[in-house]
Amino acid sequence: MLTAFSDEHFMKEAFKEAQKAFDEDEVPVGAVIVCENKIIARAHNMTERLNDVTAHAEMLAFTSATDYLGGKYLNECSLYVTLEPCVMCAGASYWTRLKKVIYGASDEKRGYSKHKENLLHPKTKIVSGTMQSVCKEILLQFFEKKRK
Repeated sequence: MLTAFSDEHFMKEAFKEAQKAFDEDEVPVGAVIVCENKIIARAHNMTERLNDVTAHAEMLAFTSATDYLGGKYLNECSLYVTLEPCVMCAGASYWTRLKKVIYGASDEKRGYSKHKENLLHPKTKIVSGTMQSVCKEILLQFFEKKRK
């Protein structure tokens, strides 16, 4: 059941960002950062538009959130992202000290969890599989379209 302030509620907002990426011909990954039940940052992949391999949804959201809060730590914040963070994004989240990471689809090839060592901050809680099927489906559609 979708209720205000639930993981599903905020993942739906992240999914809206993924849809924007899809519409802009970017890999459809979206992210939102939530602090005290308020979305303080929204982002989607922009690697093509910015010609920047580091312009992942999570990285852009971290920058936006820290700017909003006026500090570099996000230890009272949660990241909702439609795809499991890669090693780069997991490493960045370590330094932000996120309270919680909630992701939709697993990344079987480049997800941070494929590594033996936990790359997230030890205090960061992890929730995987939130809206997994729709988060995975948009990625499958995107790459199927690219192959045609």
